Amino acid sequence: MSPARPHPSSDITVSSGDALALARALIRCPSVTPANAGALDVLQAAAESLGFACHRQVFGEGGEAVDNLYARLGTTGPNFCFAGHTDVVPVGDGWTVDPFAADIVNGTLYGRGAADMKSAIAAFLAAVARLRAAGKIPGSISLLITGDEEGDAVNGTAKMLDWLHAKGEHLDACLVGEPTNPTKLGEMIKIGRRGSLTGKLTVYGTPGHSAYPHLADNPIPRLMQMLGALIAAPLDQGSAHFPPSTVAITTIDVGNRATNVIPGVAKAGFNIRFNDHHTGAKLKDWVRTSCDRFAATGTYDLEVKISGESFLTPPGPLSNLVAGAVKAVTGMTPELSTTGGTSDARFIRKVCPVCEFGMIGLTMHKADESCSLADLDTLTAIYLKVLQNYFAGPGFDSPGQSA
Repeated sequence: MSPARPHPSSDITVSSGDALALARALIRCPSVTPANAGALDVLQAAAESLGFACHRQVFGEGGEAVDNLYARLGTTGPNFCFAGHTDVVPVGDGWTVDPFAADIVNGTLYGRGAADMKSAIAAFLAAVARLRAAGKIPGSISLLITGDEEGDAVNGTAKMLDWLHAKGEHLDACLVGEPTNPTKLGEMIKIGRRGSLTGKLTVYGTPGHSAYPHLADNPIPRLMQMLGALIAAPLDQGSAHFPPSTVAITTIDVGNRATNVIPGVAKAGFNIRFNDHHTGAKLKDWVRTSCDRFAATGTYDLEVKISGESFLTPPGPLSNLVAGAVKAVTGMTPELSTTGGTSDARFIRKVCPVCEFGMIGLTMHKADESCSLADLDTLTAIYLKVLQNYFAGPGFDSPGQSA
């Protein structure tokens, strides 16, 4: 393990256009959701050193308070926004280095957030520093950074967008720095995401002795029938930009320690990742109808949470802009994809075109999360090319133009 980690500094700058110092300072903040742990202080100081006007907003509806940051460089349009999060998932077991020391070993930066997604935030600010050093920026660049992406996402980006609207702030295009690349930087841009529905199913019966099942009402067979109905057939075959929707059973729990007792309650959890053939509301109705078929002899409860609908920014100016930058820097033509989990892009897509591009995701949420220093430099160069082409390219050089 590494020696005691240094205290994260709030005087880190990226004026040189080097992302590494800021990435390490951010990783050294143990900002496990919803804790800020100084991460936004470090980021705000770095942004202010480049001339960004910074605004912090704390929201705490229904839970712990979450700190958020909006920063803007410039006052005119168009306004190109970079969105992301400084919160990280819990460390877990299996680390061979200190997860918050930001160690560099053989050209690789280790630490929680190295892939998802503190390094991407640092790369973007470094790209802004390089662009700013080259001359006046004909428009604005903004940051929309939350501490609530890895959690319930209640007090983060969604509320910040409401706050921006109330303040009259307009976003023309947005790039989210999620780790979109499967194995190599430049492989994939996300132009949408599937929706997510999580269900909790509780089936009730009457407990009894297992030797006398006729005197009990076993809820387990009904639960099995209900779950079987949900996975009996594919929901769809996919669509033009989305893979097929999926249903995954995530838990079955009876809590029965005895071998000769029929339980009175059986529970299960499931998750549906759905494409643009469906809406969360219609899927909720389908689940209810499917379960009702097997509830005639007993009762059940169904809890459903829809954390996001499917969404798509159709291939066009914004995805072409990012793909062109990736191609120019890496020589690769990235796939336009909608795979993976949800992201805060599901909120941003309601106000402006949005796509996602960031680090390689192989180690995100794992022990020894990491990114190579070479990839950090490459990602900085890609973000710089995105900004250069956005403010100079056709369709992006007039104030107020949307991507």
